[in-house]
Amino acid sequence: MKLYTTKNSGNGYKVALLLSMLEQPYETAIVDFPGGAHKKKPFTDLNPRSQVPVLEDAGRVLWDSSACLVYLARKHGGEQWLPADPGQMAEVMQWVALALNEIQFGLQYARGIVRGIRTGHYEEGAELGRKGLAVLERRLNGNEWLALGRPTIADVACYPYTARAPEGNIALEPYPAVQAWIKRFEALPGYFKV
Repeated sequence: MKLYTTKNSGNGYKVALLLSMLEQPYETAIVDFPGGAHKKKPFTDLNPRSQVPVLEDAGRVLWDSSACLVYLARKHGGEQWLPADPGQMAEVMQWVALALNEIQFGLQYARGIVRGIRTGHYEEGAELGRKGLAVLERRLNGNEWLALGRPTIADVACYPYTARAPEGNIALEPYPAVQAWIKRFEALPGYFKV
């Protein structure tokens, strides 16, 4: 397997985390984002959206972190990370949707604006991110994990930009259940920090 990513991509980090937790070997290809390699061939042949991550496996090319997580979970994780039961799968995927919305367009955008790699309205992103954190806090107050009472791709999808919220000047102190979940996540076998 080959994972195309950048050093600072939280979305690429999600995929690398799951690969590590599943103990799957892979090769990393760092895409030169500052140099614009993601906007030209050969990378655009892999992903016409010009985004990382991209995962190549046995002739299959997948882009988008959620698609990669689903693929890896079902191919290598059995029922643990993404069960086949429709109700359980939906429970996991609703948290993946949170990662794609409030967390991505809130916490990740606020972080990008603060770091100078994205333009936009900081307060709009920060407000949306805080809404996402409030949803996580509500769920995690009394639950150790986001879905099914165990680690799933829901947790992998939500973790990177949630843990990095302070890089976007969004404090995690008002969210003690989220902070405790971050510590539990970081204690999982196969976890690594970038």
